[in-house]
Amino acid sequence: MVKRMQLTQFTGYSLRVLIFLARMPEPGMATITEIAEFHQISRNHLVKVVNNLANRGFIQTTRGKGGGLQLARPPQTIGLGEVVRFTEPNLDLVECFDPKTNQCGIARGCFLKAALYEARRSFMAVLDKYTLAEVAILPSGLFPAEAQAAPSKPSLEPS
Repeated sequence: MVKRMQLTQFTGYSLRVLIFLARMPEPGMATITEIAEFHQISRNHLVKVVNNLANRGFIQTTRGKGGGLQLARPPQTIGLGEVVRFTEPNLDLVECFDPKTNQCGIARGCFLKAALYEARRSFMAVLDKYTLAEVAILPSGLFPAEAQAAPSKPSLEPS
C-alpha cells in the first residue's frame, strides 16, 4: 500500500468553501446546498465544515430567508497556512512527532526527525505566503458568468 502525505478531506472541503465564497460577486451570499452542488460533495459534510469555519471566524452565517454564507473577513486577510493549521487535526508526519504516542525505538538517536520537522516547517511556510484572494483567482468557465470579471493574476505554479 502506497502512503502519501495528504491533507484531510475536511481541510480540502474547507478550502473549497472559502474559495467559493471569495469568488462570490459583492455583496453575495451562498448556501450550503449551492456549494455542495457546485463541488459535488455531500451537503451533510459541508454543514460540519461550515460550522467549523464560522466558529473560527472565517465565515458568517445568516439564517432564514435571504440568508446564507459569506466571508467574515476580506479574502486577502485569510492565509492558507492559517486555514490549514486550524482544519488539520494532526500535522505530525511520523509518530515520533507526538511524544505521548511515540513507540519508535530509535527516536532518541534519530536525525530523520529533524529533517521531517524542517520539511513540515517549509511546507507551512509556503502556505503562509498565500492568501485566499490569491488562490481564488477565477479561471474562465469555472463559475457563474457574473463572477467571471475577476482580474487575471500570474500563475502560482513554479517556473
